[in-house]
Amino acid sequence: MRKLKDFLMLTDKGYKDLKKAVFACTLTNISMMLPFYVTIQLFVQLLNPLMGEPLQIEQLWLLLGAGVAAAVIVFIANKNDYKKTYVTSYLEAENTRIGVIEKIRKLPMSFFNTKNLSELTTNIMGDCATTEHVLSHLIPQLLANGISITLVCALMALFDWRMALCIFGTLPVSLLVIIGSKRLQNKLSERFTRAKLEASDQVQEYLEGVKVIKSCGLNGEKFSALDRAMHAMMRIAMKLEFVTGVFVTGAQMLLQAGVGIVVFVGVNLLTGGNIELIPLLMFFLIVVRIYGPVLTEFALLPEFFHHRQATKRMRTLMETSAMEGDAEKTISSYDIAFDHVSFHYNEDGESVIDDLTVNIPADAITALVGPSGCGKSTISRLIARFWDVNAGRVTIGGVDVKSMDPEELMRSMSFVFQDVVLFNDTVYNNIRIGNLDATPEQVYDAAKAACCDEFVERMPDGYQSMLGENGFTLSGGERQRISIARALLKNAPIILLDEATASLDPENEAQIQQAISHLIRGKTVLVIAHRLRTIADADKIIVLNEGKLAEEGTHDQLISNGGLYARLFGIQQQSMGWSV
Repeated sequence: MRKLKDFLMLTDKGYKDLKKAVFACTLTNISMMLPFYVTIQLFVQLLNPLMGEPLQIEQLWLLLGAGVAAAVIVFIANKNDYKKTYVTSYLEAENTRIGVIEKIRKLPMSFFNTKNLSELTTNIMGDCATTEHVLSHLIPQLLANGISITLVCALMALFDWRMALCIFGTLPVSLLVIIGSKRLQNKLSERFTRAKLEASDQVQEYLEGVKVIKSCGLNGEKFSALDRAMHAMMRIAMKLEFVTGVFVTGAQMLLQAGVGIVVFVGVNLLTGGNIELIPLLMFFLIVVRIYGPVLTEFALLPEFFHHRQATKRMRTLMETSAMEGDAEKTISSYDIAFDHVSFHYNEDGESVIDDLTVNIPADAITALVGPSGCGKSTISRLIARFWDVNAGRVTIGGVDVKSMDPEELMRSMSFVFQDVVLFNDTVYNNIRIGNLDATPEQVYDAAKAACCDEFVERMPDGYQSMLGENGFTLSGGERQRISIARALLKNAPIILLDEATASLDPENEAQIQQAISHLIRGKTVLVIAHRLRTIADADKIIVLNEGKLAEEGTHDQLISNGGLYARLFGIQQQSMGWSV
């Protein structure tokens, strides 16, 4: 059972619940024998007149009462069985899903470079659902059937060991047929899992790119990658079902052969005077009762083999090292320093940041500029510890961010990105994400300071209006203002602004700049911008080129130096006069 716990990746509570479920299912199986015992006794009474004995009416009434009592016991056993199997398995699946989600939340961003959304969604929903079904429909019943069949056959052997052996004899043989096909089923199951994930990837890509597909006049038939993935999944699914069906059906036929063997041997024993009629009828009734649930479990056994693939993926995910740190370490000042930092996203990739040493002063606005791809956004992500540096140190107030607990570090930072992520929830709840402990008045004040009132008042339900998936009902500027309201509500001492106004029209840009001015007061601010005119008043400007420090200083100093910044600023000034 302990190995089964590791195989199914059960929690300690889930393991205890599984043992209770097996015991409950065993009691249910044994309780189901009570009606059969009453039925056999009823046959005995009804056959008495044929044997020349009087029909005992009192005994029939007693058997009727015993039958009612047996029905009540069976009902109670089944109710207990349901609670111990289905209810507990659903709770275990819920706990597993929450555990997976918590694990994903703590993983480094580098993990997501090797995993896509469809695979992680399969971990959370599909794999946990498979575990849930195996725990509720297969494992407890299978183990309980094995225990109860062994007990019943042992008891039946007291009446006639030959008949008991006929009942039990075909079970191990039929079980070996399915277990013998395990390797082939596992191989096909792996291929099916890969095909299913590939199809999920293609479906996700198709849905995300549906605007491009429609604008280019494509349709589903012409989307060949999706078509191939769907056909591949269909072919391997049919092959898996065929192979599984052959072995399961074969095993079921072998098991049911036991019925014929019991009848054949029983009749021969009866005609030879080696067994009486009543015990023979008892064996006939029991063999039908025993084989019924086992046939069902045989049909589900391939799912148990397939579950191995689910637990394999889950184990890979759960054993991935999470970002760790000392939760006791706190930051007393908020100056940020890069000390000979180098970083690359992939082991075999080029360095995005190369031996960078630079300081970002506290309580000041520092702008980060440079050509596209020079590592500006990467720097903000290294500060937030979305990734860990490959060499050097990133410190805040002298504390290495790698030594800090990621969640503790996040409490010191607020982010406003160019691509805002909103949830399919109300405006109020999307803002409140910044601080779940905030009062309604604090949420409304943050929204007002971020200039959200203007567009929220036009919405049908105001702050209780639903935004739809990723806030598709809002414009880019409105989405940005909600993001700024979140940051205002969080009120963190470090603000990271990554191209917050890069794609906005002039009217929205003015409103966003006004909202940002409320946000950055008295904070350590890092601004990443392409529009150099928007950061001309920054306290410090850091210029990057190919992941290295090119120059730093104020706007006037850099212009007078005539370096990269002056060249970029001059190009943008010239482009402002360009028109169609």
